[in-house]
Amino acid sequence: MTHLYLVRHGDATATSSNMLEDPHLTPLGIAQAEHLRDRLAATGEIKADVLIASTMLRARQTAEIIAPVLGLPIISDPEVQEWRFPEDETLNVDEYIELFKNVPHEQKPFFQIIPGAESWVQFMLRACTALNRIALQYEGKTIVVVCHGGVVDASFHFFFRLSTVHLSASYFDTENTSITHWYRAGQPADNFSSNWTLASYNDVMHLRDLHTPTRIPWREITPTISAE
Repeated sequence: MTHLYLVRHGDATATSSNMLEDPHLTPLGIAQAEHLRDRLAATGEIKADVLIASTMLRARQTAEIIAPVLGLPIISDPEVQEWRFPEDETLNVDEYIELFKNVPHEQKPFFQIIPGAESWVQFMLRACTALNRIALQYEGKTIVVVCHGGVVDASFHFFFRLSTVHLSASYFDTENTSITHWYRAGQPADNFSSNWTLASYNDVMHLRDLHTPTRIPWREITPTISAE
């Protein structure tokens, strides 16, 4: 059995600055990651063999917060980075959207907004290739990858075998520090059992008590979760 858990990073400074940059976690993002850490420590629901993190700062910081409860070193992997733009780019998200919406629809997947930036097709190919490599390299293990919303999106294209050269007809709204869980029961050489199953998407139960005085009693409810 191979389990793949994709964890999106916590809230980051780009949310407020609106810039295409490599931001760090905000105080809210740190709190979100700490709540995820506390949940995993109390429930022990993810018995990971491998912890991989994007080399982008916000993902690395999130991984550093949860790593102690998983008891694993962090393996840095630049191929699970978010959509890449040049490091010195000053374009903000609103400007990008304005440029992007004027591109003919059939050309949007191939649109490179500035030299050095990835097109949607290039990003999807990189992300899907990385997921394939990770799944094969750690076959039969439980893998945690701390990454980005775009990589979570790419996992649906990869595991559901959707087109990576056409824009999706629908979109995902992956929340910060959410858990997306995929698993495969069989081996790649098997038939039906080699298909991947989506066990959960956007699991942010650990954030339900983020702004309340009462914390979720994880240790008390864990047996109920396990029984299900």
